[in-house]
Amino acid sequence: MPNRLKDKVAMIVGAGSIGPGWGNGKASAVACAREGAKVFCVDINHSAAEETANIITSEGGLALPFRADVTKSDDVEAMVRACVADFGRIDILDNNVGIAEIGGVVELPEEKWDRVIAVNLKSAFLTMKHVIPLMVVQGGGSIVNISSVAGIRWTGVPYSSYYASKSALLHLTRTTAVEYASKRVRVNAILPGLMQTPMVEHSAGLAQSYAKGDVEEMWRVRAAQVPMGIGGEAWDVAWGVVYLGSDEAKYVTGIELVIDGGVSLK
Repeated sequence: MPNRLKDKVAMIVGAGSIGPGWGNGKASAVACAREGAKVFCVDINHSAAEETANIITSEGGLALPFRADVTKSDDVEAMVRACVADFGRIDILDNNVGIAEIGGVVELPEEKWDRVIAVNLKSAFLTMKHVIPLMVVQGGGSIVNISSVAGIRWTGVPYSSYYASKSALLHLTRTTAVEYASKRVRVNAILPGLMQTPMVEHSAGLAQSYAKGDVEEMWRVRAAQVPMGIGGEAWDVAWGVVYLGSDEAKYVTGIELVIDGGVSLK
């Protein structure tokens, strides 16, 4: 069924990629465009947002890049204002930024805890704060918060701030979904599992924790943890975003869509 997002405007927060390849946000932006959406590509790295927007326009889609630090309210307000000025509305908000820092509660420095909470949780608070009133006036919209299976279970890596932020994001999703359900603003979460993305590859300490710094060995070890025997791809998350943003999911709110090859069942 082509054009599942025809006439919709999708704001993808974290639309760039931290390195070569496809991150969840980059793939989600391109997938939304391929399904007919106009895409507002937001990233703290303007060149990364521009790269994603250029891929979309090269395929005949419509996309614009925008630089914002979504841990800052002024940046988020400017981002929303710019999207409305360019595209007139926001139908889909995909909160896709995230970082991970290795360390349990004893080892992790306080400043790293604060940074992870700001990027992974405060960012969603701020974007929803500024986008939801617009969606209410429009008569509805879809918000997709990218959490993680780390929000519901131990994954084998001691990163307390990541666990806490992703778990809190899930409950923020549930409660906000209930609060705005009558306004037809749907709020859902996607929980990726052990994904093979640039963010994972470049996260400080993950390769060291899994495989003494060997990235290829890390992919092998992580894949071995998954019942399906493979790591996930950014496109697996992207098609979840397309579904939740589409009218196919018009009666779906407050859910946790787990995309993990079965790892959370172990």
